[in-house]
Amino acid sequence: MATSTLRATLRLRLSQADAHYGGGLIDGARMLALFGDLATELLIRHDGDEGLFRAYESVEFLAPVYAGDYVEVEGELVSVGNTSRKMSFVAKKVIAPRVDISSSAAEVLAEPVVVCRAVGTCVTPKEKQRHG
Repeated sequence: MATSTLRATLRLRLSQADAHYGGGLIDGARMLALFGDLATELLIRHDGDEGLFRAYESVEFLAPVYAGDYVEVEGELVSVGNTSRKMSFVAKKVIAPRVDISSSAAEVLAEPVVVCRAVGTCVTPKEKQRHG
């Protein structure tokens, strides 16, 4: 398998509409959906096709995420086979709300908090590959 340094990043604020549990807690599946978006971008940039997510080999949920948090989500293409593409992902909380101060207060975290990490494999069938 050849290696590549192709990377993509998303930064977004999670809203109350993303909350799944009481207290504005965000479902971990939301991080996986963001990883899927990054995988799609990486595949389009590498192969010219969206490909298909085949499997996660590891997923770690490391810290809670709440409505109002800003997350930065990074994906990297780490190895490329004939049709398989292995990717690593990390989601970090970079800004958190400060409702103890006011309903609109927030702060940039001195150190981003890693909230989720994963490694997965996507597949782009040979006949769909237009780059590479």
